[in-house]
Amino acid sequence: MSTDSHGVTRRHALATAFNGLGAVALGGLLAAETRAAGRAAGPGLVLPPHHPPRAKQCIFLFMAGGVSQVDTFEHKPALARLGGGTISGAGVDGALAGKLGFPHAVFPSPFHFRRYGESGREMTELFPGLGSVADKLAFVHGIKVDNENHGPATSHATTGHVLPGSPSVGSWISYGLGSPAANLPGYVVIQDPRGTPVNGAAVWGNGYLPATYQGTLLRPTGAPILDLERPADTTAEGQRRQLELLRWLDERHRDARPEPDDLDARIRAYELAFRMQQAAPELVDLSGETAETTALYGLDRPQAAGFGRQCLLARRLVERGVRFTLLVHGVQITPQSWDDHGDLERRMRDHAAEVDQPVAGLLTDLARRGLLDETLVVWASEMGRTPFVPGAGGLRPNSGRDHNPWGLVMWMAGGGVRSGATVGATDDFGLRAAGDPIPLRDVHATILHLLGLDHLRLDYLAGGRFRRLTDVGGRVLDGLVA
Repeated sequence: MSTDSHGVTRRHALATAFNGLGAVALGGLLAAETRAAGRAAGPGLVLPPHHPPRAKQCIFLFMAGGVSQVDTFEHKPALARLGGGTISGAGVDGALAGKLGFPHAVFPSPFHFRRYGESGREMTELFPGLGSVADKLAFVHGIKVDNENHGPATSHATTGHVLPGSPSVGSWISYGLGSPAANLPGYVVIQDPRGTPVNGAAVWGNGYLPATYQGTLLRPTGAPILDLERPADTTAEGQRRQLELLRWLDERHRDARPEPDDLDARIRAYELAFRMQQAAPELVDLSGETAETTALYGLDRPQAAGFGRQCLLARRLVERGVRFTLLVHGVQITPQSWDDHGDLERRMRDHAAEVDQPVAGLLTDLARRGLLDETLVVWASEMGRTPFVPGAGGLRPNSGRDHNPWGLVMWMAGGGVRSGATVGATDDFGLRAAGDPIPLRDVHATILHLLGLDHLRLDYLAGGRFRRLTDVGGRVLDGLVA
């Protein structure tokens, strides 16, 4: 066997090199694992961001069911010119392309559009409230989601993945930044008081992240958080002693066993629940709000009162340091969601009347209290809608729209957002992106960026590989960033 001038054999050199490269790879893996563990080490504490944040907190408004972009935020005069006609399916694929290959009829919007604000933002007549704050909004058009069915699309919009089991956006942000709220969860969810959305609690689930990062559901009636109230026969001092004993027992159990994440989460949950017994009832008590403020959110109007209360509570959560608040409007696949396959004109008027004034009131109230500059507000849904009616029957008085995974529109306002900005566009019909579509992961990357997180560095080891909200892609939409 050949040797070099120092008497080292080729076999020895290769073995040494192999072990050296293996050690380098192992070192990199352990460093990454340590990084992930460090992020998970202190839930409930404030963690350092990757870069200076533009926003400290986020309110995520999820309109369940698929909001029609061509009846809300995209004025498409071509639909009126070609009403009842057909359009080409070139440039789209999947089920949507199949629908365009069969009889269909172009469906003009039944609503008038107008320009709002100094920016001249075109929006439908359905949103006069949003029109009053139009100059605060920045829009993303032509967003592509990876599935046109409600379950996978909702999962994609709220977790970044169409398959179940991934952490929600709020869970990632809680994991990355912790929470400055001492007496409330860092991630709070207020769903539609009429019922749950598609996918239920998976919309705000922690997935493979530690359990402490899941959203906490704030209930619309009764006790604000389930099982939070202290038993009537237990004093605060007695409960405190019980918790101290339970903590001592849990810590003994944890210290004797590896991978204590779930038990750590339970210990912290007990402590937080004890503090929330005072904070949560005070949070949902709106009696201290002025009549002017409650009217601003629409609480004096029956149709707007449900979502108005959600939005007012979101502002109160921001004031108390809650990092991420998810508000859900819409119930399953019902007329109480934005899934308007029929009777679109009447149903969309109802939906808009439920959310328009509350959302505008939220933005106005945050701004006048000096909170909007540090709060990122996001409007989202799981998909857009088709600009046509499928089938051979043509247009009908009760026509509606089908699913369109190519036409999602979202907007942002507040912390770090370039007010009045527009990113992306759709074609003359609102059917698909004009140019390259914007992947949903780019929007998620931008949300993380505005909160001080680099989506490429925010990862977690699960299932044998490091996972991210944006998976294997994603870029920040610089046009949205002030």
